[in-house]
Amino acid sequence: MAFSSLDLCSQALLKIGASPIHSFEAKTAESKIASALYESIKQNMLSCFPWTFAIKTERLAKLATDPKADFAYAFQLPNDCLRVLSAGVNKKSTGLDYQIKATQLLTTADDIYITYLTDIPETDFPPFFRQALVSRLASEFCLPLTENTTLATFLLKQAEVDEKKSRVIDSQQETPRAILNFPMIDIRG
Repeated sequence: MAFSSLDLCSQALLKIGASPIHSFEAKTAESKIASALYESIKQNMLSCFPWTFAIKTERLAKLATDPKADFAYAFQLPNDCLRVLSAGVNKKSTGLDYQIKATQLLTTADDIYITYLTDIPETDFPPFFRQALVSRLASEFCLPLTENTTLATFLLKQAEVDEKKSRVIDSQQETPRAILNFPMIDIRG
């Protein structure tokens, strides 16, 4: 079943004993709170952890104007980029020194690839992330709608547990990364 932002917000509202919503534009308190908070909460959750389902790799186009100092080239980040994880050259997206300034990536290489977290549609969320997001939404919606600090505290703890579970599940969906260039290993010979 495909879930929309309205479905996720409605599930969160039900968890706090509020009425579900059918539109973000309705004149209800639930709709106003969900409309004001949903997008920023979703983007924060997507960008705070390197979720395998939200990672994209892309070649960047060099900007015509070069940076004023420290780096030779500037590249425009993609519109859907929430957070850059790594950059590289020669079709590798790791190993390059870079700096992010606003919506640009600055570096010394003139042809780069980046790996980044993207703002994906709700229909692409796996079940474990959907559950964690609903829990986080419920914890954030609770106080403005119910003014019940005890319930808000309980929901925040539940959201943290669900987020930890989601991170564990997500981290098991790829081959574990090897430790590269670690001085303690190099010393052992």
